[in-house]
Order: sequence, then C-alpha cells, then structure tokens
Amino acid sequence: MSVIEAIHADHGATFGERDGRRVVEHYGRPERAHRAVRNGVGLFEPAYGVVVVEGDDRLEYVDNVVSNRVPAEDGEGCYALVLDPQGRIETDLYVYNAGERLLLVTPPNLAADLADEWSEKVFIQDVEVRDATDEFAIFGVHGPTATEKIASVLNGAASPDRRYSFVRGSMGEAGVTVVRTDALAGEESYDVVCAADDAEAVYDTLETQGMNAAPFGYRTWDTLTLEAGSPLFATELEGTVPNVLGLRNALDFEKGCYVGQEVVSRVENRGQPSRRLIGLELEGDAVPTAGAAVFAGDAAVGEVTRAETSPIREASIALALVEWGLEVDEVTVRLEGTEVPASRTELPFVAGSEQSDRLPTY
Repeated sequence: MSVIEAIHADHGATFGERDGRRVVEHYGRPERAHRAVRNGVGLFEPAYGVVVVEGDDRLEYVDNVVSNRVPAEDGEGCYALVLDPQGRIETDLYVYNAGERLLLVTPPNLAADLADEWSEKVFIQDVEVRDATDEFAIFGVHGPTATEKIASVLNGAASPDRRYSFVRGSMGEAGVTVVRTDALAGEESYDVVCAADDAEAVYDTLETQGMNAAPFGYRTWDTLTLEAGSPLFATELEGTVPNVLGLRNALDFEKGCYVGQEVVSRVENRGQPSRRLIGLELEGDAVPTAGAAVFAGDAAVGEVTRAETSPIREASIALALVEWGLEVDEVTVRLEGTEVPASRTELPFVAGSEQSDRLPTY
C-alpha cells in the first residue's frame, strides 16, 4: 500500500492497484496534472520494492547476477536487468552503491521473491540479502523545473547532476537521499528516498515548501511515460529480449561474469532482432487495449503493448512490438472487430526537457 495513504486521501485521491500495491490513480483531473508536470514540476509516489544487499562480497555477488556493471563508488548507481538463460528479462532494477550496502529498487511485487531467491543461492560468500521495502518511502519529482524544485528544499548538498548518482542531505528535519533518475517521463527527474517514518514530513516539504509541486498519480504517469517513449516492466520489458526494445544502456557486454559472458553476449550476438518497438498515432479517439493486433494490409505484423490518449498531442497514441523489417508507415490496429488506421510515429511522441534513458536505440 501507499506509505502515506491518509495524506493522499485528504487530497481527494482515487486509489487503484498496480503490481499488487495500492496506489494513487489520480486526484480528479489527471490531464490537468499531466500539463502541470510538462510545464513545471509534479510530485508522485511510485510503487517500488527495495532489496538491501550487505556483506564484504556484495559488489561481486550482485555484479555477477545483473546485466550491467555495478558501480564500485559510494553515491553512484546504474540501471540493470536480470535475465533468464535465454536472455529474456526477468526483472529490471536500479542498483545504488550506498557505501556498506547496495540498495536495489525493483518492481513492487518482485522484491520479496528476489531477496528470497538470492539468499538461497549464497553459499560461501559474505552476502546478506533482505527485502527492505517497508523501511523506505520513495517520491518522484518530475518536470522541466524539477532541479530548481529539489534545490529549493534540499539542505546540506547540491542536486546530483549525473543520472543514477545520488547525494545525502535533509529536508526539514528528515534525512533524505536524492537520486538523479533516468527521465522516464521525458523531463528532469529525481527520486527522493527517506525512512518510512519520515514520509509524511518529506512529502509535505516537497509539495508545499520552496517551489510548489503538483501531486499526480499513475493515470498521469502512464501518459507521461508513453509520450516519452519509455518501455516499462509490466507492459514491455517482462519476458522480452533487451535488444528487441533497444535497451543498450542496461547492458555491459564486456563484463567478465556468467551473465556478461553467456547471457548478455547471446543477446548481443543473436543477430537482427525479430521485433522492434515503435510508436503509433491512431485516427479518431479510440484507445486500443494491450494485445490489440497491428496489421499491414491483410498481414498481422505485431501487437500493441499499451495505449493512452496523449494530453499534449490530443490524440490516441500507442507503443507496439512489430516485425523488425516492417517498412510501411501506415498500418491498422484491430479494435473490437474494426480496423482503425494508424501512422507510424518517431519516438518520443513528445520531446520534454530531457530524453528518457529507455528510449529505444537500435
């Protein structure tokens, strides 16, 4: 559940469920909140899981399991994947080196299973793994003035200027860690991490102190990340080979470990992928559901992964996985037995203040 559900309820939130967690869907006007983020700064409580890895061998252990190189320096992080033996994505996660421990930020429903699985695989190494989700609160700050917002409330440190790096400071009387994130909404972005007991005070500081920030929920997050062309775990990543999605930033092909030598090199050397992720803009106001078939003429060439009405483009837009060699720009999407015309569109759909690190790179 949300760490500060009562605060969200006082704001008039409508709640829903994502990946087994109770979350804020919206506060009544998600399109207005969307524009507030695009024009200024917004405040969001995402649903995450947190795994803590401690012990003298923590760096070596995690580095051998994930697809990217784990940073050795305190204050640095990376985005990485856990792949199965066929090179398909089992989970994505952020890995942050916090000195004597690593913090792994995962999809919310996977932290406990990941902690249990890794704990069972530890033999002679000095490694302790535990699910620490309930110990932390995480708040996202997104928008073209997000850096100014963080600077207006963060004490004891300057805003981090490199993606995946972080600083420690305070907001009010609460200690916080501020992470420069990967701009999944296509805007400047930070995660503010604090102890769960400090969540209400930190959220209030972020919302009302310094520059005001507009609270928003998952309905707005969905449209922001779609406009930015960011593939997400639940809709695009899970079970997919990374090069199908163009996720080059999550892979280190020079790693000298099991993942690096066998799985990641297999991903790199699979040859041309069979599919690729593209953007579509549909005619009319119909919004297809995930799995809707995409046709080129009479031939089925792929399927929609997710779709929304874009508040900025004022049109129905979608991400779709289609055949790699698809050359046509005009397709149709099958919606309740009707073929809706759609045009292939360059990603991102909307260019914000920053480009998402997950924007497909082929």
